[in-house]
Amino acid sequence: MFKTIAVPFDLAHADKQIRAIDTAADLAKLYGASLTLVGVTSNMPGSSAHNPKEFADKLVEYAKTQSARTGVTFETHSSVSHDIAIDLEKKLNEAVHEIGADLVVMASHVPGFRDYLFRSHASNLATHTDLSVMIVR
Repeated sequence: MFKTIAVPFDLAHADKQIRAIDTAADLAKLYGASLTLVGVTSNMPGSSAHNPKEFADKLVEYAKTQSARTGVTFETHSSVSHDIAIDLEKKLNEAVHEIGADLVVMASHVPGFRDYLFRSHASNLATHTDLSVMIVR
């Protein structure tokens, strides 16, 4: 049913995304699909990395640890945005299409009052892509 599963991933919130990673790994085992962690970073230093290369290296290291933990191989794909606050969802959508994903498994938080005024990244991606998106809380 699914051949390529993308998991948008934020290194700054790795601990909050384990359920999405485990769900994606289970689906990959079930369908024999490939898995790719997709990350978006900026050229500016941030809390996760000082530059895009360091970000990509950290994403690869995280993928290796999750591959060992889940028994499923995680590939990585990193993308650079000039302004993540403005075009994160656009960059994620481009990235999941670049890798040929047919399913996106994405972590999200339980909606709060603010989410009635502003959409979450997961909600925004789900409404602006032509791919199937599974949002895991």
